[in-house]
Amino acid sequence: MSILVKVCGLREEQHVNAAVDAGADALGFVFAKSPREITPMDAASISVNVPAHILRVAVMLHPTNEEWQTVLSEFFPDVLQTDAQDFESLDVPDSVGKWPVFREGGTYPINSDTYIFEGEKSGHGETVDWSRAATIAENGRMILAGGLFANNVTRAITTVRPFGVDVSSGIESMPGQKDVQLIKEFISAVRSAEKDL
Repeated sequence: MSILVKVCGLREEQHVNAAVDAGADALGFVFAKSPREITPMDAASISVNVPAHILRVAVMLHPTNEEWQTVLSEFFPDVLQTDAQDFESLDVPDSVGKWPVFREGGTYPINSDTYIFEGEKSGHGETVDWSRAATIAENGRMILAGGLFANNVTRAITTVRPFGVDVSSGIESMPGQKDVQLIKEFISAVRSAEKDL
């Protein structure tokens, strides 16, 4: 079983390249208030050489349709990731995938395709209840996020059996500052865990 790996909160080209070289399947760029925030133009610039098979994900939080249209026109993402209810007010073309975010303690996905499951606040490294997440993961394709590191992602994958995993703070030397070695170690741990599924 292959696990999708999303490396999120990228702001520098060297870290984009490190994630690509290490075998990431998706790269997340944050267009919301965060230590990891980047402009759509800068995100487009540092991801211009990303191979076509790797998804470039626009990560937003309660954007207006105008804010989303700016990201769409300047960054041209493959996927939009934002809270599930946000999609009701956004004009998303069919060419862009939708990854709704569901949060622990809130409403859970029903008949959803690919979705993110994480703690109440994005980017805070909050680990969700993995045993509860395992039950939710039986519905649709869950990408598990929150508090994942190279030293616990194997246990998370074994417990939850998600479609994918999403890492951000777990590959940083300080908030917003990615670390090339930690990126490599995280993705290596995921690929190792896949073999036992």
